[in-house]
Amino acid sequence: MRRSKRVRFSNGRGQLLAGIAETPTVPIWTWAVFSHCFTCTKDLKAIVRISRRMAEHGIGVLRYDCTGLGDSEGDFSATNFSTTCQDLEAAARFVATELGTPRLLIGHSFGGAASLVCANRITSVQAVATIAAPSDTHHLAVHIGRQSPSIDAVGEGDFSVGGQTYLLRRQLLDDLRAFDMKTELARLQLPLIVFHSPIDETLAMDHASRLLQTASGPRALVTLDGADHLLMNQPADVTFVANMITTWLSRYLPGVEP
Repeated sequence: MRRSKRVRFSNGRGQLLAGIAETPTVPIWTWAVFSHCFTCTKDLKAIVRISRRMAEHGIGVLRYDCTGLGDSEGDFSATNFSTTCQDLEAAARFVATELGTPRLLIGHSFGGAASLVCANRITSVQAVATIAAPSDTHHLAVHIGRQSPSIDAVGEGDFSVGGQTYLLRRQLLDDLRAFDMKTELARLQLPLIVFHSPIDETLAMDHASRLLQTASGPRALVTLDGADHLLMNQPADVTFVANMITTWLSRYLPGVEP
């Protein structure tokens, strides 16, 4: 069993971020922070269901909206990968202060990249799980730049995804291009589990291979056959992912039971 509680916390830059803490009513083994993809929110169906299922296993999960998205304050056009990482660190601080020790980071897509980077910065973290995550930030800059050339040409432009349009500025592309993901990954010595679909049309399976090749800690790959990028076309996948993370985590975190 579990209960859901809405929370708010500062991102350290003057805005309040919105989150939902999925708290187990059974004994809590540990806490996790779940980060969403580039323009998604904490309410993406897969994130909600995975978080709730893990809470039923005794793992508390904070899912939250990054700056300027969902119910969080701020201007999305002023954000970038660096601010996304800052938001994740702020979320982990909130968990540590108000809920319990965050020992697991979970990230979907862009949030997976942030989780991999922040795992080296948050001292309590002992394991990382990614779902459909990229192995670099440069590919997103290329994708955005191709769709909206005006961002580079005049400094800002519209970017459409998932039926919504967002104003983006050149500072985002500059930040994505400058970030050295490979160096950060090479430093990662924590247990890592990577979930990826061989038919993911947003991020090719090659990204999962590069994550495993570059990270230096214990690594596991789980292929989600037939899954789409948002884990929407096969509802059973979300339960499978949550159960698999819990079982895998029990090998590395004392007290976690599958």
